[in-house]
Amino acid sequence: MKEAIDKFYTAFAELDAETMISLYHDEVVFDDPAFGRLSGERAKNMWRMLCESQKGKRFIVQYSDVKATETGGSARWEAVYVFSKTKRNVHNRITATFKFRDGKIVEHKDNFNLFSWSRQALGITGYAMGWTPFFKQKLQKQTNQLLDRYEAKR
Repeated sequence: MKEAIDKFYTAFAELDAETMISLYHDEVVFDDPAFGRLSGERAKNMWRMLCESQKGKRFIVQYSDVKATETGGSARWEAVYVFSKTKRNVHNRITATFKFRDGKIVEHKDNFNLFSWSRQALGITGYAMGWTPFFKQKLQKQTNQLLDRYEAKR
């Protein structure tokens, strides 16, 4: 299953959401600090939305330390981009874990330091608020509203 993780991040670096989601099981569950828990088509649409939003922009994805068995795996990856809302540079470092079923990714969890991300993306506001549960809830509400609007247009 190492090949699936390699293919996933290679496609992400190329902003190829369709290849990424072709590796997802129909019952996939995705979880991260920014979006919270997403399932099925909603998880797939999150990748479509993210890839589309970065086309034509400076966006770099690098991955390393891929480990996998037939049932699970992990990787470290980094994203370097400009946060569109504030035009601030972000270098996010993420640890991903995966579970596989029927040769596909059925669980995908990305973990990163939300406080570090918020300081980079939001500056002083992130420094003041980025560590709070309130901030995490507000961010997840905003990202899910963006995803709602994206899905309504599809």
